Amino acid sequence: MTLIKSISGIRGTIGGRTGDTLNPLDIVKFTTAYAMFIPRKTGKIVVGRDGRISGPMVRDVVCGTLVGIGFDVIDIGYATTPTTELAVRMSGADGGIIITASHNPRQWNALKLLNSEGEFLTAADGQKVLELAEKEDFCYAEVDKLGKVIVDDSFDERHIQSVLDLKLVDTDAIRKARLTVCVDSINSVGGIILPKLLERLGVGYKFLNEQVTGDFAHNPEPLEKNLQGIMDEMKTGKYDLGIVVDPDVDRLAFICEDGKMFGEEYTLVSVADYVLSQTPGNTVSNLSSTRALRDVTQKRGGQYTAAAVGEVNVTTKMKEVNAVIGGEGNGGVIYPESHYGRDALVGIALFLTSLAKKECKVSELRKQFPDYQIAKNRIDLTPDTDVDAILVKVKEMYANDPTAQVNDIDGVKIDFPDRWVHLRKSNTEPIIRVYSEAATMEAADEIGKKLMQVVYDMQ
Repeated sequence: MTLIKSISGIRGTIGGRTGDTLNPLDIVKFTTAYAMFIPRKTGKIVVGRDGRISGPMVRDVVCGTLVGIGFDVIDIGYATTPTTELAVRMSGADGGIIITASHNPRQWNALKLLNSEGEFLTAADGQKVLELAEKEDFCYAEVDKLGKVIVDDSFDERHIQSVLDLKLVDTDAIRKARLTVCVDSINSVGGIILPKLLERLGVGYKFLNEQVTGDFAHNPEPLEKNLQGIMDEMKTGKYDLGIVVDPDVDRLAFICEDGKMFGEEYTLVSVADYVLSQTPGNTVSNLSSTRALRDVTQKRGGQYTAAAVGEVNVTTKMKEVNAVIGGEGNGGVIYPESHYGRDALVGIALFLTSLAKKECKVSELRKQFPDYQIAKNRIDLTPDTDVDAILVKVKEMYANDPTAQVNDIDGVKIDFPDRWVHLRKSNTEPIIRVYSEAATMEAADEIGKKLMQVVYDMQ
């Protein structure tokens, strides 16, 4: 059983002992700490949740706690992560809590904490929340100052309208293209909002795993190894595009018309290339993302910058360099013209616009971008794993290599002229991630496995 407190929020498995998992007592503790920390102006906090089985239990505890400390709760019910982020801003709330464990399996849930801009708390602010939680010096509202729950189901439509209103989303072009798509919404909230978006865009569709049961039909992380069902459906030749989202709809992967993966790393690359063709500027992605974004940015005359992994790290860097688009190679598109958050709806609308305007097949669009191969490996942590010692060892391995650039702002990334490898402790799971990229999968695997062996040797 696991409880992880990181820049990505409070995340854990459901059930088990207090302090070790995401259970009712710990949910109360962290929700109270958040409510004590967040500056109170309007006295309102937005709460939204994905389709997980544990969602109603966690929502009831979160809402009851916020009411008990004197906040009014705007309960928007089933909602994507980007919908909840926008709801905070649209409602003028003091903050928001998203109840979702994103790509984690069904036994997980989490509290993602937002500020009044609908953006994730910074690492420093998150640390203050954790410190308040550990002190447990809590004071709740007296009976006449209790908050209340306000149910508001209007934000799906408001989110969709905000996407349609974006200048670079061309609804007319999409309609004229007469596209048909297949969507895997993994038994969560994508099955509610994405049909509405596609209908407004004039796109024909078929959904797989549409029912919001929270009992995910497959591992919910949108990686090729988990997507055989929709890949087989695409091979029937009935569709122009396959669309896959994770349970909270902030990650987005595409599948070509022939059933082959477009590549989740290339979600951001393709969308960014379209945006840069219309609005030249700078881009940002995290250290574990493909070099292809750097290449297309430089080709369009912009500057690319890498940030530490974690959405708030990327958005912070985007603001620093005034990026016109950014995100993460896991299929996360962040388009500031909409908001500073990963948003699959925005990504879908921009991608469909680009596809419609270019009048080409998805597989043909993919060939327009630099072709890199990325290997994404993971190693489970054990109680004896000394991650810091592993990072020191890796840095020592390459300290005297004149062809290697060593970056240690987030784990250790080794950049070579023709490849890179990145080893870091995950923010969302009890694992070490080892990502590597090169011109071929064999070359990417080779350097990735070299660092993985270091971890195995030191565990």
